[in-house]
Amino acid sequence: MRLRRKPWVDEAIHDFDAFVFPKDAPASEAEQGRWAEVFGRQAPLHVELGTGKGDFISQLAEREPDVNFIGIEAQQDVLYAAAKKVAEKELTNVRLLVFDINGIEQIFAPGEVDRFYINFCDPWPKKRHYKRRLTYAGFLEKYRRLLKQGGELHFKTDNHPLFLFSLGQFEEAGLTVRDVSYDLHAENRPDNIMTEYERKFSGFGEKIHRCEVVFP
Repeated sequence: MRLRRKPWVDEAIHDFDAFVFPKDAPASEAEQGRWAEVFGRQAPLHVELGTGKGDFISQLAEREPDVNFIGIEAQQDVLYAAAKKVAEKELTNVRLLVFDINGIEQIFAPGEVDRFYINFCDPWPKKRHYKRRLTYAGFLEKYRRLLKQGGELHFKTDNHPLFLFSLGQFEEAGLTVRDVSYDLHAENRPDNIMTEYERKFSGFGEKIHRCEVVFP
């Protein structure tokens, strides 16, 4: 379902210019390879692809202050909610980008990223749309180029067909898959941070799938 446009966000988002790259001043090749400078320190760089309203990244960044986090979201109206959460927690280790993930190689240099997170991405259920899935082979090759050797991808979804498809893509790409769960919440992991969608879907009784992927 398409979200109703909120024109006022275009101005309001600039309240967070200290850590947000909005659509009228997006991240570009000027930041490629120099994100450590943007953060003002050397630290592992973790990137969430599709950060939504920011529940996950704001909680994770609060828990791991020694990591630099970047959240990427295509919809500025949605990212505004994430920016408010980051500001409320006074997090200095987060940057938020309004950006199309298809162009991710424009903003990160090869080997610059330590970890990607993909949480509850669009499953694109029609076969003709499989190439749009963020775990499709074409995207995996982009992540491979941008990740450091031994870098990781952490993936969560409630969509069982998408999860099986993704596991197949990881195997075909020669990646190492570990810590696979087909029912994450049944395991009662105390370190699990829920996204907005995860809270919603699990409330409906949906099983949450998760895995970690290592890029050799």
